[in-house]
Amino acid sequence: MGPNRGHRLGLGLLPRGREAAFTLLEVMVATAVLFACVFAILSVVATGLKGARILQEPEVDVTALAGLLSLTNKLTEGSASGDFEEIAPGLYRDWRWERDVYEVSSNGLFKVDFIVTKRGSKAEQRLSILLYRPDSPSSPFGGRALGR
Repeated sequence: MGPNRGHRLGLGLLPRGREAAFTLLEVMVATAVLFACVFAILSVVATGLKGARILQEPEVDVTALAGLLSLTNKLTEGSASGDFEEIAPGLYRDWRWERDVYEVSSNGLFKVDFIVTKRGSKAEQRLSILLYRPDSPSSPFGGRALGR
């Protein structure tokens, strides 16, 4: 058998002077497949992280504000607003609250309207409560109508 005879017979021997190597086209196809797989995996991971982040953002409960206000003995008519730093530092960073207090009857019955909004979003929560505080100063008009 001559030196090239095995190649001619189809035994898989390489001709002299050539070494086993991939062609440029094979390398490019393998690279494209690799990048497609990597981007698919990154997309799945990013979607999972976004879902986890959404689950971690707490929704504000407006009743917490009502509970804090109910601890006060006296109410005065007017508006107030703020953020949640004094209630829960760092927990509700993007949330703000507003409150309107007005007397609905001259006997110390007050209506309080709460509005909680999220900055940069249309998320909003509303709550209205009635509080009886007979020790609170009365308005000179003797209270407003309840249907305000």
